Amino acid sequence: MLDLKVLKSALSQLEEERKIPQAKLLDAIEQSLAAAYKKEYGKRGQIVRARFDLDSGATIFEQVKVVVDESIVRIPKPDETEEDIDIEDTRPRYNDEHHILLEDARIMKADAQLEDEIVFPLEDKSDFGRIAAQTAKQVIIQKIREAERDAIITEFGGHEGDIVSGFVQKIERGNVIIDFNRATGIIPFDEQIPGERYRRGERIRAYLFAVEETPRGVTLRLSRTHPRFIEALFALEAPEIASGVVEIRSIAREAGSRSKIAVMSHDSNVDPVGSCVGQKGIRVTTVMSELGAEKIDIIPWSEDPATFVGNALSPAKAMQVDINEEAHSAHVEVPDDQLSLAIGKGGQNVRLAAKLTGWKIDIKGIEGEVVAGGEDDEDTIMDEETLVDETTPEVAEETVEENDNDIEEDAIVGEEIVTEEAPVEAKKDEDDDYEESKVESRS
Repeated sequence: MLDLKVLKSALSQLEEERKIPQAKLLDAIEQSLAAAYKKEYGKRGQIVRARFDLDSGATIFEQVKVVVDESIVRIPKPDETEEDIDIEDTRPRYNDEHHILLEDARIMKADAQLEDEIVFPLEDKSDFGRIAAQTAKQVIIQKIREAERDAIITEFGGHEGDIVSGFVQKIERGNVIIDFNRATGIIPFDEQIPGERYRRGERIRAYLFAVEETPRGVTLRLSRTHPRFIEALFALEAPEIASGVVEIRSIAREAGSRSKIAVMSHDSNVDPVGSCVGQKGIRVTTVMSELGAEKIDIIPWSEDPATFVGNALSPAKAMQVDINEEAHSAHVEVPDDQLSLAIGKGGQNVRLAAKLTGWKIDIKGIEGEVVAGGEDDEDTIMDEETLVDETTPEVAEETVEENDNDIEEDAIVGEEIVTEEAPVEAKKDEDDDYEESKVESRS
């Protein structure tokens, strides 16, 4: 005798813990009962359905036949042999347990059409053998897994592009496995911030950029190096960004080291840089601590390429910026005492500025010109070689000292830069930035 009270309690528990609708659980029970009936009492090709009443516990079994004619199935002749069968005929063979001819179906249902289903009641059975019971169990487990997988995809699929939080389950071959109770996420090695260390059981936040369905279940693809991760963190800290009043127009990032973000405000009364920095720098400091003390430069975005390029070189001050539209390059002149600051350690500052603006940048001082790469790796390599050749040891030491002194003030320096309004701007695609950021960070 089936205990309906226990069954209802189990269904409610599954619905609450695994977020599976009760209707799908009831459908799994009905399919398992139909599979057990067919295994124990059914015939070959037979379609069996079951209807289970959760209130009374009664089960009704039905046989379903599909309405067909000679255009859909091949009806064998009484004296037909295997040699008489046309091998090019792809129609399925007529099965009396599975099919019913159209003329016979219209005797029972006058408006029957081809491929309709005619239902016939079956004798009720409640005594099933061990094999039939095992079949029913397997069907229930399979249907519950499918329903749970659909529930996870529905839940997390709507959160792509958001920050998710979980616990470090284990570290396997450099990949970090994150537990989300009902789902599992993975942070591949190349999506981890260089130098970060993870401990089992610690809570971690990451950017969800893909939800993949695999034979083993649903896997969440996570990243802590994605440029959009910074944008999502600022959205959590700054209500102006979350509401859309302040917009992050472009991001250039070298994970674990330094990032630059260009911001603009849709309200003239709201300061975009100040909104991201926060009172006494509390907002940007919180984001930096989440990224392992990664330095962040907040740059005011401008439609004028010359102004934008000059702002992007912060904390260095640009004296003059000349734009070459045909070559899509910018020639920047800076004071000699800020040349090393504009270039940055290993050319990092000008490299990030080029990614942020999408322009190839040439920096000129009194002593010569340093070419800073814009859109490919060859330019970046050339920058670093030129820096080594043309910079004296004294200037190199000055570069390190000035970067160390100014690195903590990078986010606030952007507030002092005046934004000018003028047409024209080419925003660099964020996905291209992301791929280039990963290549250069690993190089």
